Amino acid sequence: MKFTLGIEEEYQVICPTTRELISHDQQIVTVAEKILNDQVKAEMHQAVVEVGTNICNDITEARKDLTHLRKSISEIANSLGFKIGAAGTHPFTKWETQLITPNPRYDEIVHELQDTARSNLIFGLHVHVGIEDKQMSLHLTNAMRYFLPHLYALSTNSPFWEGRNTGFKSFRSKVFDKFPRTGIPGVFQTVAEYEHYINVLIKTNCIDNPKKIWWDIRMHPFFPTLEVRICDVPMTIEETLSIAALIQALVAKLYKLRTQNLNFMLYHRALINENKWRASRYGLDGSMIDFGKECEVNTKDLMLELLNFVDDVVDELGSRKEIEHVKTMIKNGTGADRQLAVFEETKDLTKVVDYIMEQTILGT
Repeated sequence: MKFTLGIEEEYQVICPTTRELISHDQQIVTVAEKILNDQVKAEMHQAVVEVGTNICNDITEARKDLTHLRKSISEIANSLGFKIGAAGTHPFTKWETQLITPNPRYDEIVHELQDTARSNLIFGLHVHVGIEDKQMSLHLTNAMRYFLPHLYALSTNSPFWEGRNTGFKSFRSKVFDKFPRTGIPGVFQTVAEYEHYINVLIKTNCIDNPKKIWWDIRMHPFFPTLEVRICDVPMTIEETLSIAALIQALVAKLYKLRTQNLNFMLYHRALINENKWRASRYGLDGSMIDFGKECEVNTKDLMLELLNFVDDVVDELGSRKEIEHVKTMIKNGTGADRQLAVFEETKDLTKVVDYIMEQTILGT
């Protein structure tokens, strides 16, 4: 089994003078398409650029592709008088000032969701792991739900919203929670059960296609992939690659257990949500619940347990370096921790934006 990877990142387009989000009027996308083809696209807000790697056989290929994408988008943005930044929210731009990209699909979403859509000025990381067999993909999706808060805690990178320190390590998910069909999904036992759910939603005009199911993890409606969508976009390439490698390793480990006729315990969405809340509020600094032991455990200790859990599949996947970097992330803090440290030192949110912009191109 190969467990191919695809990584999507959403970047902020920033005015170098004011450090606010700014509409690039699709100029970055227009120029980038000439060299990156369909690896770059516009998003609903005009201050967002999304990139996606090709299908990568391993994390080494993903590193090469993602580095090229960040470097290319940064250089194109600079040449047009913009900067890019990677953080789950912008520290002080108000969503009310931001323009929506003209597009029938976005028009329809805004018409239906109104201010919920207009205020959805957030930036995420989506990681795809290739799984051809749909029933296996569904089984792995069910099992992976337990680990989503752990991955989320590691990615937290949005402590500020509209000029306020929110008190959360990731406020991005609080913004996105206003959308329907988000969050941790429930368990579906069979592909037929899952498809029936989707068909009922389409038949009753809740959605017109399954891409409007925006859960934290899903079987992708059109690609043979399992897609993890819970993470804030990390600030650095190294952080993105480590999180992507950890997601791939978790899928590979759970697959291995399944093929040995062993199953990972499935927990109720309501329980997993308790850990998601803690991850959002405290990042790596708090504790999470170990539902097997029914007690609280320090989140950093849980992360180290998670690394031990996947250890036997890491060398096979060729991702030892990226997985080891998770320990550095635990030690140095997430993007949120570092944003807060800059603000604590400077009391200036423009300096936080400067730091984000500088870290975004680190290693390119």
